[in-house]
Amino acid sequence: MSNQVIHRVQHLYKLLQQAEATKESISPLTEVYPDLSVDDAYQVQLRAIEQKVQEGQRIVGKKIGLTSVAMQKLLGVDQPDYGHLLDSMEVRNNGMISLDCLFQPKVEGEIAFVLRKELCGPSVTVEDVLDATDYIAPALEIVDSRITDWKITLADTVADNASSGLFVIGEERFSLTDIDLPSIKMNLFKNGERINTGYGSDVLDHPAKCVAWLANKLSEYNVVLKAGEVILSGALSAAVAAEKGDRFTAEFSHIGKVEVTFN
Repeated sequence: MSNQVIHRVQHLYKLLQQAEATKESISPLTEVYPDLSVDDAYQVQLRAIEQKVQEGQRIVGKKIGLTSVAMQKLLGVDQPDYGHLLDSMEVRNNGMISLDCLFQPKVEGEIAFVLRKELCGPSVTVEDVLDATDYIAPALEIVDSRITDWKITLADTVADNASSGLFVIGEERFSLTDIDLPSIKMNLFKNGERINTGYGSDVLDHPAKCVAWLANKLSEYNVVLKAGEVILSGALSAAVAAEKGDRFTAEFSHIGKVEVTFN
């Protein structure tokens, strides 16, 4: 990286860290640097993750975002993005989340893959992903943004760890044997009322295709998906805003349900 890029990455990293420390959201990073590239934004993300690891947090997986055509059109992009999952971000199933630790959370239902062996791009296929998967489980991702009012471009969300907040994984583990991933149906409930419905086919036509994309994308940064990592393969339907007292449940055909409450 040039000195100019190094300076820019450090500046944006500090802005995001300050927002996290004060719990005060900030203006879009692309207003600070209108020409901020996605590659530079990933460097901001990696800088933040590197710092958290140095402080004792542990990388436990990755999340994939912008896997639906609707979300890609909304942000004017033609590809997904990714962020890191840390051990500090995991919430137990049926657990409680304090809104005080978040900015403007939204909830998504997803299929989580847990790997039994490494996936290293750039030529990973859907078949490779299926072979490398130990099990899948129902999941909720709580996306969040340090950018005021979610006024984000692709570069903004990438720098902000792909708008990662927290995640919840169901306790039950399901083998891929006899499960047709694209046909899995997910109903997302808020306080007992069904809010939306999605299918495995809504994320790049096949959830494992999302994981393959991630493994291949990460090869550009010399990163591999490791055995034991959790991979959130993308939201099966629109994200729903969470407020104090809300209970969210995602019910999946074939793989059970997962639930969390906000206070």
